[in-house]
Amino acid sequence: MSIQVISRDAAVASFKDNGTVAIPLSEPACQLRGLDVAIAGRPEVDTGFWECAEGQFRRAVDTGEVMYILEGSGSFMPDSDDEPTIEFKAGDTLFFPPFTRGVWDIREKVRKLYVMV
Repeated sequence: MSIQVISRDAAVASFKDNGTVAIPLSEPACQLRGLDVAIAGRPEVDTGFWECAEGQFRRAVDTGEVMYILEGSGSFMPDSDDEPTIEFKAGDTLFFPPFTRGVWDIREKVRKLYVMV
């Protein structure tokens, strides 16, 4: 197994258009781009880079997620009344448990590295 090094410029240049978010709450709907990364010997691992334009949308992901915010800023408002709104910016790491529901508010285009868990 080889160590993969993906430079910032190479990653961004390889991003593919992924359409719009599944449940938009703003017009126009947030545009998505990204790059899936395969881990040798671990085909079940879902990881890669994700980029989202400004706007709001509902999170509709059942799996847990670890993400490192590379660029941008915004907030996440959990549906749970007992959890506060999470503000995030470049350099922050977020851990979402499975079935986390709520609203993303992307104020400045976000680029993140993610691993679904």
